Amino acid sequence: MKIRVLVILSLLVLSCNNTNSSKEKFTYERTKEEPVIVQNNMINNNVTLNSNDQMKFDKKIIKVNSNQKVTITLNHTGRFPAASMGHNFVLVKNDVDINEYALRAAGARNSEYIPEGENEIAYTKMLGGGESDTITFDAPEPGTYTFICSFPGHYQLMMGEFIVV
Repeated sequence: MKIRVLVILSLLVLSCNNTNSSKEKFTYERTKEEPVIVQNNMINNNVTLNSNDQMKFDKKIIKVNSNQKVTITLNHTGRFPAASMGHNFVLVKNDVDINEYALRAAGARNSEYIPEGENEIAYTKMLGGGESDTITFDAPEPGTYTFICSFPGHYQLMMGEFIVV
C-alpha cells in the first residue's frame, strides 16, 4: 500500500516538473487608433419629462438648441390626484428668485400654482397621476435656466437645469 502511494506521488511530482517547456516570446505592436467622435445626444428640443409620486423628475438637466422650438411633454407616472400630488413643469426666467417664486406659487391655488406676473418662460398645466401635458415654445436665449414643479413643497426636490446652447 505504501509503495502504491509513493508511486502515485512520484508520478505527480514528475508530471508537474516539466523542464521541456518551450516558451513563446510575447510581442506587441502599437497601432494608431483613430479618435472616436462622440456626438452629444443629450441636446434634444423634443423632451419627455416624467414625474412621480415620490416628488421626482426623471431628468435633472435638459439641454436644448437655441433659436428653435422646444417641445416638452410632462408625464405624471404616479397614482395620486392633482389635488394631493400634482406636478407641473415651470421654466422660470433667469432673474427670478426661486425661493420667493415658490412661496408665491404656494398661494396661487386658483391658477394651478402659477403666481401672477411674468416670471415664467413656459409651463404645463398641473397634472395628477396618469395624466400628461405637452407644450411648445421658442427656446430662450443661450444660458442656464431653472425648471421646477410649483406645487406647494415640491420645488426643492423637483428642480433642474434647463440649458440652452
